[in-house]
Formats: sequence, C-alpha cells, structure tokens
Amino acid sequence: MRLRRLLSAAATAVALLGVSLVAPTSAAAQEAPARYVALGDSYSSGVGAGNYRSDSGDCRRSTRAYPELWAAANAPASFHFTACSGARTTDVLAEQLGPLNAETTLVTISIGGNDAGFADTMTVCVLQGTNACVNRVARANAYITETLPSRLDAVYTAIRERAPNARVVVMGYPRMYQLNGTCLVGISEQSRAAINGASDNLSEVISKRAADHGFAYGDVRPAFTGHEICSSASWLHSLTLPIENSYHPTAAGQSGGYHPVMAALS
Repeated sequence: MRLRRLLSAAATAVALLGVSLVAPTSAAAQEAPARYVALGDSYSSGVGAGNYRSDSGDCRRSTRAYPELWAAANAPASFHFTACSGARTTDVLAEQLGPLNAETTLVTISIGGNDAGFADTMTVCVLQGTNACVNRVARANAYITETLPSRLDAVYTAIRERAPNARVVVMGYPRMYQLNGTCLVGISEQSRAAINGASDNLSEVISKRAADHGFAYGDVRPAFTGHEICSSASWLHSLTLPIENSYHPTAAGQSGGYHPVMAALS
C-alpha cells in the first residue's frame, strides 16, 4: 500500500507540473515527407550544371540542380520539377503552376532575371564595349526598380493562392564577378562593377517582394563570394560553349552555392 501511495503521489505531482511521462517525439519524426514543387528559370533548372534529364527538352532540367539535390537528400512524398531555361514571370504563370495544390508543402523559385533582360545585357556587354554595357545595365536597373515588382507580385500571389499551405523559398542570384580578380581578358572592370550592381539591385527587389508575401528569401551572394567569375575557384561559367551555359552556375555552384542556402530555409 505504501508503494501504491507513493506512485499515486508522484503521478499527481507530475500532472500538476505539466510534465509528460511519455518520451517526446522528435520534430523530424512528426513531420510528414514534403510535397515539393520547384519552379523558376535556368538558375533553378540547372543550366550550366550538365546531366540534363532526357524528358526536359529545352528546359534543360539538370539532375545536379539544387531542387534535384534537395529531393535526393530528403525523399519527399512528391516532387514536381517545372523550372525551365529562359523562363520569365509570365511563363511561370502560364506553364509551371499546374502541380501546385493545397497539399503542396514546399515551393522554391528563382525568377526575374530574364524579365530584366539578363541575356541581352550580357550579350551587349561582351560585344559592344563599356559605354554600351553601362547603358544597357542602366536600362535593366530601371526595369528592375519600376516594372519587375508588380510582375513578381503576380507570380507570388498565384503561388500562394494555389498552394496556401506551402512554405515558399524564393532564391536569388549571385554577383557575376569578383572585382580586381584574375581575369586578364574580357569585359572591362567598369562593366563588371555595373553588372554586379544590377545583381544587387535585383536581389534587393526580389527579397523585398518575397518578404511582403511572407516568403523566405535565399540570398546566395554570400555563398558565391570568392567563387564568382574572375576568382580562382569560380562556380559560374564565363563566356563558354555551349553558349547557353555562359553566366550560369556550374555543378559546384548548384551543390556548394544554391543547395545549402535552399536547404537551410526549407
């Protein structure tokens, strides 16, 4: 009887203290596998990383892209990879949102660079010299500041409407160049600085729009610091063949730059 009374008193004390006698279950064990949809442009599809999926055609979805790396490491319950090379905000709205639904738990996206004329800007800078480059970058900056925010809002609003329960991670873009680096030929230092400034402008606008929609922002610029073009260990292609790889992350840029940033926010 004495033992029974002691056990009863102990149970009462535990109840009063609000302490559970059941061993806690870890957060990881409680979480169901993710239902993941990867949207976006070539920086999300993995252009430049090689090893493209045979069914992806001109979208060039790489098995070395950060969405594939995350999926391989986390075994989601479902994984839809609709990011596509060359995509703009209007392409995301028209062609990429189909897999989203109320059961989607994770969405990633990089978008905005093509809207701002990234490819055309780099072409002008490579072929037409410093003055033309600086002027073209100024046009891109004006677009980023004045027009891009509303286009991002349209995409982010559509994502939230279709996937109301998802965590959304918006991925940014790296700076292209290490200034005063090891490049002995190519575009001028003034052009490189102008392009980096546009990358910073793009990051600021995208991060602000993402925050206003309650989305996480993956700033990859710190991860790529020391790995830009003109560094001794670049994670970005310079002008190269095939031409579509130019100015895109290498496989190392996806695994060492994009994937850790995305994984930390997912």
